Amino acid sequence: MNTPSADQSAATPTAAATAAAPEAAPTGRFRGLGSLGPVGLVLAGGVSVQFGGALAVTLMPRAGAVGVVTLRLVVAALVLLVVCRPRLRGHSRADWGTVITFGIAMGAMNGLFYQAVARIPLGPAVTLEVLGPLALSVLASRRLVNVVWAGLALGGVFLLGEGGFDDLDPVGAAFALGAGAMWAAYIVFSARTGRRFPQADGLALAMAVAAVLIAPLGFLESGTRLLDPTTLALGAALAILSSVLPYTLELIALRRLPASTFAVLMTLEPALASIAGFLILDQTLSALQALAIALVIGASMGAVRTQAKR
Repeated sequence: MNTPSADQSAATPTAAATAAAPEAAPTGRFRGLGSLGPVGLVLAGGVSVQFGGALAVTLMPRAGAVGVVTLRLVVAALVLLVVCRPRLRGHSRADWGTVITFGIAMGAMNGLFYQAVARIPLGPAVTLEVLGPLALSVLASRRLVNVVWAGLALGGVFLLGEGGFDDLDPVGAAFALGAGAMWAAYIVFSARTGRRFPQADGLALAMAVAAVLIAPLGFLESGTRLLDPTTLALGAALAILSSVLPYTLELIALRRLPASTFAVLMTLEPALASIAGFLILDQTLSALQALAIALVIGASMGAVRTQAKR
């Protein structure tokens, strides 16, 4: 099979994930989930990850932002390693370099994002974060029309701060933008990992790398609070909602869903995050902030559709 270049694999925010999965129906341990249909799987995954994010915010007073990330990644890594049982032998040095980089990007993405939602509402945080994949798509396409989409997204960001980010903690906004940059790196290296490792083996190994890197920081911040039974139980629920379930659902969906359709569905993440923030965290948005989120979603959809037509 031909290996696409980095630019090709990053052509849309989700083209990388598509490259990571062969065109095949779900098999083996994932067969039953395929009955939901690919669009249903993606939407279910999006709802799961955003409500998991809301749960993470409620858990932060007990465990701290880095402690929450630690619980999520460690539990998710253990579950995926048990379910996938990836082979450790037979991989080249380049294979391990790729999966380790993937794990670093994953850990940094999660760590920065949770630092963001500890400071700013969930909806705006996800809106800022999604600018990373959008920028990756625009840069990869090298088409003038995508400058329009980038400008529309920047207009949305400007409105999100109601003209100056006065209502958003600037440090939280910076963390969200950093998480977006790591999301773009995650996309690129998820494609490369998917081409080098079968099924979800690469994901399981990368999750383990991310957990090993984050765990010392989490225990340094939170110490024995992470071992509290209630905290552990909530952390396990968070890992299932935010990592294991959505990643598995997307893995299955991407075997039958075009990249363009998947990417458009992913642009709904800020809206789902705003709904989760409202229902669980009682976080409300002003009219301008709602318009800002709509502009970023529209820009992402436009960039994805432009790239798909190309």
